[in-house]
Amino acid sequence: MTEPSSGSATLRELERQAVARREGPGFGHDALIACDRLVRVFALDGVEVQALQGLDLLVREGELMALVGASGSGKSTLMNILAGLDEPTAGAAKVAGRDLLGMGAKERLRYRREVVGFVWQQTARNLLPYLTAAQNVALPMQLRGRTKKKAERADSLLALLDVADCRDRRPHQMSGGQQQRVAIAVALANEPSVLLADEPTGELDSQTAEQIFAAFRTANEELGTTIVIVTHDQAVASEVRRTVAIRDGRTSTEILRHTEVDGTTGEESVVAREYAMLDRAGRLQLPSEYTEALGMRDRVLLELEPDHIQIWPDGPREG
Repeated sequence: MTEPSSGSATLRELERQAVARREGPGFGHDALIACDRLVRVFALDGVEVQALQGLDLLVREGELMALVGASGSGKSTLMNILAGLDEPTAGAAKVAGRDLLGMGAKERLRYRREVVGFVWQQTARNLLPYLTAAQNVALPMQLRGRTKKKAERADSLLALLDVADCRDRRPHQMSGGQQQRVAIAVALANEPSVLLADEPTGELDSQTAEQIFAAFRTANEELGTTIVIVTHDQAVASEVRRTVAIRDGRTSTEILRHTEVDGTTGEESVVAREYAMLDRAGRLQLPSEYTEALGMRDRVLLELEPDHIQIWPDGPREG
């Protein structure tokens, strides 16, 4: 973890506050993933860059959700922290009851082997080229010391994800889509609490991407695995019930989708609602397309109503 410089007293104070928060009984008690005011600072050529600036996130067990955001928004930094590949600078973060700020090197290695599975965007990065599909899936179990029935579980996962015919093939003998489905099987081998995927369809065409998402859905529904997907692909994001947008190192908006049935026709339709995220200090990130459409800059006018708050562009208005 990069140490804050002497000018980062605020970050050190955040760290002290975080200890109390993450050890408290209320923090993330009903969530599989709980991030509270998460901060990640990188030192580049003597300049501190804040990739995460007080990010809050709760993910409940069994969810299949997407994280979206522009390049540099902080979403990949968050994924690396959740995967145990990077350490936060300050704040509080727990995954399946593990404190990500309090783990040593050995605990972190065990966490990566037992608690999380990870799928990279680059298909070649997920699989060892000299092993067959079945051997790739069996390897994580072997490294964990689980030698019993590893071959049976490997075959079961390959069949579940519709790549049983690739069992004895090496990666170069498979298509990109087949490689990525085998990679999902590898990530599921040790029955992780959560599966993380960073742009898993980024190198694939739209038809193959649909097959990959179907594999994630199968894993979520059949195995009950909690899955978090980082993606810029709106087609993928629209397939999940919950999409969280990250902007400037913070969660900014959420889109929740649910099915409604027309009482007259009986027809089903998917309804999406967009929510802005409100942090503990009362800060609100409004979607940029909203503020740009109304020319909102610097400050806005607020009016409190009995059951809602009105937000108006600054300046005189009629009525």
